[in-house]
Amino acid sequence: MNEFDIKAQNWDKNNVHSERSRAIANRLLEIIPSRPGMKVMEFGAGTALLSFMLQDLFSSITLVDNSGEMIRICNEKIAQSKSDHIQAIQIDLETEIFEDKFDLIYSQMAFHHVSNAGKMVQKLYALLNKDGILAVADLYPDDGSFHGEGFTGYRGFDPEWLSSQMHQAGFRGVTYQTCFVQKKIETDGTYKEYPVFLMIARKSSE
Repeated sequence: MNEFDIKAQNWDKNNVHSERSRAIANRLLEIIPSRPGMKVMEFGAGTALLSFMLQDLFSSITLVDNSGEMIRICNEKIAQSKSDHIQAIQIDLETEIFEDKFDLIYSQMAFHHVSNAGKMVQKLYALLNKDGILAVADLYPDDGSFHGEGFTGYRGFDPEWLSSQMHQAGFRGVTYQTCFVQKKIETDGTYKEYPVFLMIARKSSE
């Protein structure tokens, strides 16, 4: 059982998670073109807060996460909402093969948990149709205090570095902007802000 299996049951009860998802959803609504029949995937979906905010826009939504408990919560929410165009799949995209094609792939706060962001960008590029779009929302670099001691993932990203990984994978027109600022009171009582960027990259039609 990983840390997200443990956190899954109470994930949606944290107002910050909903506020962050809403901010990202609002930016996606402004940026992403909505076309009839769009097939999309949320990478590192968690409990799919973001996807359920966007569900009316798309014909097909695939929720992907490596946490069995997160996927269980997703399936409960799918059943409760009777959303027959949404499916949830437990899979570790870093180590397992997944063959499908999407018009849009988006993620929020998932990239800093992967072991190799560059390789993940390449894998998601391969899952996109021509002219497909990848949208990644994640942390700017931080001093490690966001997750605390023992965290083995990325301490946020320099957007320019992540942009370079996108270009190397074959994406074009890479842009980013701040979309949310998460505020936290640390255990020592200090107040900190953790800004989140939203990066958009497009797969070439060639």
